[in-house]
Amino acid sequence: MYLGALELDILLGDVRSLKEKRSVVKPVIAALARYGVSVAQTGDHDVYRRAHIGVAVAGADAGHVGDILDTCERTVAARPEFQLLSARRRIFGPED
Repeated sequence: MYLGALELDILLGDVRSLKEKRSVVKPVIAALARYGVSVAQTGDHDVYRRAHIGVAVAGADAGHVGDILDTCERTVAARPEFQLLSARRRIFGPED
């Protein structure tokens, strides 16, 4: 079994309140959850224009886990309402 983790650092566009931030981040989390991953906002809860989103997935082989993480990263990067600043990925396998 392989476990994959993806940490996304996002700069939000014209957001002036935490309510606006939630209205931008919530649909992204819902879109990522459709890929069968666990996803949550994991940082910068009190900062209007920044968000950290964490994604986790388990799979039978490393290639499949990597493909799912690639898809999640591309989905977030394609959103026009914010900018993906960084994406950090880790895959853990039986030897770890």
